[in-house]
Amino acid sequence: MPRIAVGLEYDGSGFAGWQSQAHAPSVQDAVQAALGAVADSPVDLVCAGRTDAGVHAAGQVAHFDTVALRGERAWMLGANSRLPAAVSVTWARTVPAHFHARYSAEARTYCYFILNRTTRSALAAGRAALIHRSLDEARMAEAAALLLGEHDFSAFRAAECQSRSPVRRLMELAVHREADRVVIRATANAFLHHMVRNLAGALIAVGQGKVPSGWARELLDSRDRRQGAPTAPAAGLYFWQVHYPAAFALPSPPAAALGSAIMPHFLAVHG
Repeated sequence: MPRIAVGLEYDGSGFAGWQSQAHAPSVQDAVQAALGAVADSPVDLVCAGRTDAGVHAAGQVAHFDTVALRGERAWMLGANSRLPAAVSVTWARTVPAHFHARYSAEARTYCYFILNRTTRSALAAGRAALIHRSLDEARMAEAAALLLGEHDFSAFRAAECQSRSPVRRLMELAVHREADRVVIRATANAFLHHMVRNLAGALIAVGQGKVPSGWARELLDSRDRRQGAPTAPAAGLYFWQVHYPAAFALPSPPAAALGSAIMPHFLAVHG
């Protein structure tokens, strides 16, 4: 049975998250319905990483098995003709049977977008976190560097996190500013529930001068979520990219997803 992988981007504002739910709209349900119509039979999607309500994606990846024989272009264009404007299939590929959207991934990257200014934005509403108080990005970067490596990230996981182990390998945690735009970029082998938003919340607290940069490491070592800063809003979070072995030859997120198509306020941020 052929296995098909698809790339997805979506505005999560109107969804209760990725995962299918009985009484709320989900990204999974929308995409499964669209692909199922193309296949003329139901499909069951497995994604690289579930996103919560209000969280967006530039480079989500999912796979499904089907007996339907369709060209890659037909899967992509056929699904998009049936999807709401907030969701798009950006590519489709036939992949080997051993490919798995989740378990074949070597790493994942998230970006957290902050608009750091006094006034709200009509363009960025629902697509970035608005932080009124001035942020010191240099202090945030100092704090971020203290969290790199393989650690127990219990202090940055949600109480309802179901992962059996809190240990993750954080390979990148970078802070970038241009004018009133601040972006936090995080890459790890995998993430705990709310881990990126809790990392962002801690770095925001440092950037606002509420705590010293060294506090981030103290929080990490405490392994106590109760000592952390508030979880950053979902609107700023983007599932940016999934990193797979080169042998699968899967596309990177489209260039449009890495620039102005996501949000005009963040033109300078690229993967």
